[in-house]
Amino acid sequence: MMKIILIGYRCAGKTSVGREIAQRLGIPFYDTDELIQHRTGKTIREIVDEEGWDAFRREERAVIKRLPSLADAVIAAGGGAIMDIENRKALKHNGFCIWLTVDVRTIVERMKNDRESNGQRPPLSDGGLERETAQILAVRESVYQALADCTVDTSGKEIAVVTDEVYSALVRRNLDCNTRKSRAS
Repeated sequence: MMKIILIGYRCAGKTSVGREIAQRLGIPFYDTDELIQHRTGKTIREIVDEEGWDAFRREERAVIKRLPSLADAVIAAGGGAIMDIENRKALKHNGFCIWLTVDVRTIVERMKNDRESNGQRPPLSDGGLERETAQILAVRESVYQALADCTVDTSGKEIAVVTDEVYSALVRRNLDCNTRKSRAS
């Protein structure tokens, strides 16, 4: 077994699917954004509003740098974590990266429906939500693709369907998906 790292844009389903995969595998789940909030006692929005994006990215780098100390786990990386070269190296070196892709329309729908996330996360630019999402995805797409060991599209799919697809991808890659389950039996 190893660390399974979910990468992708906001609202791609990394946290929801990550929790389900971790439960299925019987290993812990960590969300880098949640780890940052726990470490700082502030939401991402508060960090960015008070100290700027650079301060948030420093916290993110510190959290990702600690990944090697974790045992087997499923980890949801923040959407922009991959834009930092140190983070990319740490993520690639420490786990199997699964890129959860999603189309712009689905992202925007999910963002509008996710009241909790909107209150905790600041906008990434001054443009409209759809335009901002399309622009940032265009910049990040090649980086996600280069980092990905596997890709699963989440557009318009329920969490259970995506979870099954991710699990199947892990099995196809011959990752030991039964390690914890067989020990627990």
